[in-house]
Amino acid sequence: MDTVFALATARGRAGVAVIRVSGDHARASAARLMGDVPKVRGVRVLKDRAGDLLDEALILNFPKGKSFTGEDVVELHLHGSPAVVAAVLRVLGEDNDLSPAAPGEFTRRALENGRLDLAQVEGLADLIDAETESQRKQAVRVFSGGLGVLAESWRSRLIRATALLEATIDFVDEEVPVDVTPEVMSLISGVVSEMEAEAVGVGVAERLRDGFEVAIIGAPNVGKSTLLNRLAGREVAITSQIAGTTRDVIEVQMDLDGLPVTLLDTAGLRETDDVVEGIGVARAKERAEQADIRVHILDEGRLPSQDMVGGNLYFRAKSDLKDADEWGISGKTGAGVDMLVMRIGEILQGRVAAIGTAMRERHRLALVRGVEDLKAAMVSLQSQHGMTDLTAEELRSGIRAVDSLVGRVDVEHVLDEIFSSFCIGK
Repeated sequence: MDTVFALATARGRAGVAVIRVSGDHARASAARLMGDVPKVRGVRVLKDRAGDLLDEALILNFPKGKSFTGEDVVELHLHGSPAVVAAVLRVLGEDNDLSPAAPGEFTRRALENGRLDLAQVEGLADLIDAETESQRKQAVRVFSGGLGVLAESWRSRLIRATALLEATIDFVDEEVPVDVTPEVMSLISGVVSEMEAEAVGVGVAERLRDGFEVAIIGAPNVGKSTLLNRLAGREVAITSQIAGTTRDVIEVQMDLDGLPVTLLDTAGLRETDDVVEGIGVARAKERAEQADIRVHILDEGRLPSQDMVGGNLYFRAKSDLKDADEWGISGKTGAGVDMLVMRIGEILQGRVAAIGTAMRERHRLALVRGVEDLKAAMVSLQSQHGMTDLTAEELRSGIRAVDSLVGRVDVEHVLDEIFSSFCIGK
């Protein structure tokens, strides 16, 4: 593989900028910049080919097998001037032994050299994009190899089950003193149960990664926009005494107790002859149906019971103008807002509790495929015809599905898509 280099920190002026060089020629190329490369770390003066001073930098030297990529890696920690970075990158670009790194190339090399599995690569991408504490924790769990540990556990048990079955096939003409069926069934059913639980949590994990949606809905002029402004802490929606002011869905992103939440202010729900307002009402209904939680602001009538499971919350509008009760709310005074935030947090935290370590649609599809294969193996194992060879083949299909989770098989078609989301320095 070529020896590659790239700026590993964000572009622009900063205190420190890091350039990473990875590959067999990393040390030799670095030595042409600084004379000698420190064994581990040290400060060196960098010069171009004409001998002109470029910068004085901290140099880190990572030997093959102990670096992020698994290759020889040299990192140049420069002063974070755009001019310094540009000058050093220009000199490195003139080195015939070096090539500019492509997006995600360092991480891809880590995968190919066995430093990371595919699930860890996806976890790293999510960690880079994490904006809230819950997103960070979930990404770290995946990046640290949690899904790989699970997959290895499932794989070892399924291999054990397959070995037991194949032993009965290999020695079919001899007496096998022990019936392996109970142990094989126990191994398969245990794996199926765990894989199903992981698959269930993927949907919530995706919402955690992309952000939950909370729609504020109700009739026109009940204070939805005022409530949104109160929750956002700034004027993001126009408020007016004129009913039907909000015509489109207004979105505000916020961090709610470490959870990424997008608040939706929707058009007032009513029958209208106004074509534009009618479009807004239709959009409001559609987004509300898709939202994780719907906050109903009711101006009159009896409040339904709080539907915590279904994600519907009901509050009495404009409690500052009426006799307030437990479910009264006012965006103008802030009354009831703390209760609303607490209820939203309770619902979302309850859902997040179901998340495992699988957090992408690719993971869910592999888990579902594996469960189907393993359930088919259980059916054939219980068959009166004793189709042991068919059961073993179904088990092997289940193992392949598990292997695809961490990139052992059947993942070449997803690699380009995954690594295209990485920045060049990663």
